Amino acid sequence: MAWYDGLRILYQVPGSFQHLYHGVVWRGNIRKRCVYLTFDDGPVPEVTPQLLDLLREEGVHATFFMVGQKAFEYPELKQRVLDEGHVIGNHTYNHLKGTLYPVGTYMENVAKADKVLDGTRLFRPPYGRLGWREKLRLRRLGYKIILWDVLTHDYDKNYSAERIIDVVKRYTRNGSIINFHDSIKSGERMLVAVREVIHWLKQEGYSIDVLSDM
Repeated sequence: MAWYDGLRILYQVPGSFQHLYHGVVWRGNIRKRCVYLTFDDGPVPEVTPQLLDLLREEGVHATFFMVGQKAFEYPELKQRVLDEGHVIGNHTYNHLKGTLYPVGTYMENVAKADKVLDGTRLFRPPYGRLGWREKLRLRRLGYKIILWDVLTHDYDKNYSAERIIDVVKRYTRNGSIINFHDSIKSGERMLVAVREVIHWLKQEGYSIDVLSDM
């Protein structure tokens, strides 16, 4: 038995729960053989440029959920992401965990990031944590809340690149939104894993698309 058997919930939230948790997007287009690569917590100069080089070499576009403060500190990286055909989303200004802050404070932080991130309507809550009040406010403001269908755990130092690749191969399906991080903590193993994941996805006949706020 593989190490991940019986631990599915760590990598892919069950469809029954996804269905019950209304108002967020877990998967993209399930009617075509496509997936969506997403990267959280950047941009950072130690990792994001290497990732962009890799994606350009492979002819692939992705969706970057940026922390507003980092996009403010490294505007040239944010602009390069856009110039190279990728899509950006809001990941709050200070990477706030939604359940730990008053709704007003959380929404102010989202709005602050919005000013740096060119008004994107894509939003991903840090840690995947979002109370129902925040969710309601975000939806009323027109945000499309994106979670994920495959969590790679690339931020966990106990996960090797090979283990991350195994997770993706095990749980990817039509429409999967795959969660990676272009952060210093994840960088080295993420970069190795992403290249191999892209090769595998292409071999399996998946197209790799970007998310839309429409």
